[in-house]
Amino acid sequence: MALPLVRLPVDEAPAGLLAGKVVLVTGAYGGLGSAVAKAAARAGATVILAGRRKRQLEQLYDEMVRAGLPEPVIHPVDLEVATPVDYEALADAVERDLGRLDGIVHAAVSFTGLTPLAMHKPDHFLRAMHVNVSAPFAITQACLPLLKRADDSAVVFVLDDPELVSRAHWGAYGASKAALERLAAILHEEHDRGGFRVQAVLPAPMRTALRREAYFGEDTLKQPPPDATAAAIVHLLGPGGVAARGAVLDLRRH
Repeated sequence: MALPLVRLPVDEAPAGLLAGKVVLVTGAYGGLGSAVAKAAARAGATVILAGRRKRQLEQLYDEMVRAGLPEPVIHPVDLEVATPVDYEALADAVERDLGRLDGIVHAAVSFTGLTPLAMHKPDHFLRAMHVNVSAPFAITQACLPLLKRADDSAVVFVLDDPELVSRAHWGAYGASKAALERLAAILHEEHDRGGFRVQAVLPAPMRTALRREAYFGEDTLKQPPPDATAAAIVHLLGPGGVAARGAVLDLRRH
């Protein structure tokens, strides 16, 4: 890997850790995305829920409000078809409505199952590369002026175990995760000082829809929910995340 691996003691974030901060979560209604959104809100952040399905974003919004969490903000965006104009509009809306941005968590992902490259549909391959690599780049670039304006801000990229996804049949997903890690490394080299920092997280196996699709012979319910990974990501967004600047927080079991 281009980024060093680190391990930090990570517990559930204390209330108020992200008080006054604004955090954008892509793929917000997914397994990990929704867990991150709730964890960041419990830590006091105003969370921007980004995703392509407005109805599911609204359901998550209602769930968070019912739980007494800070009211989130919904911003529908379809990363499969979004253009630079859409990403600029997202950044402009954040600045206009909230006045600041302190963190981005790139939890959105495209995965269409395990497929040999010889059988990989080109449109599926291109879609995965766009959603998993090009969109995080474009969103981060559009939001960089806001992020760099904050005293302490971070972007968190979600990776996957390179020992697994570099194997046969992982196709566009495996290639895109390798590219995403390199993107994070380059972005860190360009921002290795100052209030804005770049970091990534390498989750342990967790109970998500992606896991069910990739490991269809496994009882996914035996895996833990993504709450621990979400707590670790919130830790990275807070002041303690400085210790993992330019690194990958490795949550895998050894």
